Amino acid sequence: MAKKEMQVAAIENGTVIDHIPAEKTYLVADLLDLKASTMPVTIGYNLPSNRIGKKGIIKITNKFFTDEEISRLSVVAPNVVLNIIKDYEVVEKKMVETPQVLRGIVRCNNPKCITNNEPMATLFHVVDKVHGVVKCHYCDKEQNMNEIKLV
Repeated sequence: MAKKEMQVAAIENGTVIDHIPAEKTYLVADLLDLKASTMPVTIGYNLPSNRIGKKGIIKITNKFFTDEEISRLSVVAPNVVLNIIKDYEVVEKKMVETPQVLRGIVRCNNPKCITNNEPMATLFHVVDKVHGVVKCHYCDKEQNMNEIKLV
């Protein structure tokens, strides 16, 4: 059996974000502000995937994400897989899922909402994970996650 060639180089320590829908790859990189990283970052784009057709993959050396960063990530690319790497080995795999509550992540698209007129954090409840619908806690306006703007 022939060994498959790796399409992106291995990292010694850090995080690999895998199974990103190809079209969301650069959005994820922007969301996590990877341009500002002083560590090596590798971005693979339009790689073949049995699971989703074409995928993106991002490898960040010596970076381990906080729960808040993972929550932000889940909004634009739910169902990605985070691989935590130590000494070139995957020590943990995390399936990223959108939490039930999004606090201070999503901007309300209702211009009259109090969160757009007062200095306060937004709060959304996920009402439909399958179709990606969130609802503002303050004005009850529903939004589709594909059309949201991040705070």
